[in-house]
Amino acid sequence: MADFRGKRVLVAGGSRGIGHSIALGFAQAGAAVSICARDAKALEATRAEIAALGVTAHATVADLGVADQVTGWVAQAAEALGGVDVLVNNASGFGAKDTEEDWARGLNVDVMATVRASRAAAPFLKAARGSIVNVSSISGFRPSLRTPAYAAVKALLVNYTSSQAAAFGPDGVRVNAVAPGSIEFPGGSWEARRTSDPALYNRILGSVPFGRLGTPEEVAEVVLFLASPAARWVTGQTIIVDGGQMLG
Repeated sequence: MADFRGKRVLVAGGSRGIGHSIALGFAQAGAAVSICARDAKALEATRAEIAALGVTAHATVADLGVADQVTGWVAQAAEALGGVDVLVNNASGFGAKDTEEDWARGLNVDVMATVRASRAAAPFLKAARGSIVNVSSISGFRPSLRTPAYAAVKALLVNYTSSQAAAFGPDGVRVNAVAPGSIEFPGGSWEARRTSDPALYNRILGSVPFGRLGTPEEVAEVVLFLASPAARWVTGQTIIVDGGQMLG
């Protein structure tokens, strides 16, 4: 694991699932960590987990679909941690269907929260010559009848990641993304579908060569790599983390 002692890391949507594992991964590597999410109870539980590792832990309740709550969190986090070295844009509105509501949720949270948090963190990231990691999905690489809005906004993040990398490159800031496949964890959507929609669950399971779904920790480890000096010559890339699911 990379050494992030002395680094300041912000994780949007850091209270559960992939975001939770990313936040803990950075904390275990010695970083000071700030997280935000809407659920105050889950947020505080994760903040306490981070603090128990002996690092600075900061948390802000925020709806990432609301512009001033995004920028407010970044400002508070930067003040609490003394700057920003890494920004992880992980939050998702999970707007799946081809409806006005789902399109709005996906665009506001998955896309515009990424845009707004990146803009707000930019002065700090430039000063630190830091790094951004966006969280997309393998859904962004192929058409989807089941989740067209989700797939489209995740594809947008892939493109935006490369645009950010080109824009931030002269300032020494790297920007990359991860595209997870189907990830299962307690309380997550795939755990629920195991019983609510076993046909879908088993179809997806059958598409993974390793015969299981991924874990949040397996995504977090790639995020830490991309933010670390080991990836110092990597920018503008989206790394698929799916155990070969896209091969099926």
